[in-house]
Amino acid sequence: MALIKRLEDFEKAFKRLKESYEETLKHKENDYYTFFRDSTIQRFEFTVEIMWKTLKNFLYEHSGIDCKSPKGCIKDFFSAGYLTNDETIILLEMIDDRNMTSHTYHEEVAEKIFKDLQVYLPIIEKIIDKLKEQVDNT
Repeated sequence: MALIKRLEDFEKAFKRLKESYEETLKHKENDYYTFFRDSTIQRFEFTVEIMWKTLKNFLYEHSGIDCKSPKGCIKDFFSAGYLTNDETIILLEMIDDRNMTSHTYHEEVAEKIFKDLQVYLPIIEKIIDKLKEQVDNT
């Protein structure tokens, strides 16, 4: 039951991240861009947090795997056959970006993280779809 609730929260967080990202793109050429970009990065931060905790719950409930860290959970999710090697590498880079969010006062760091979202969003969505499929089949 905890997994279902966490997955619902993960899906909501992702939806809000995606909406924020799309809204920020609309402001690329105006004075509000940095406000929207920084808000999107904050949403990215907590979406990644709930993503790895959802993976942790899923892996434990479905495979008895007790991962301890964000990168460990991603590697275990890959080992369980849910991710390609390329997706895994990108997600590990995403964790590094999430760890850099406290440095978004550096313009180049904020821009890098925001730019990378175009790669991260489809993979996060794929993870949600895979988790929902697995949960629905149990």
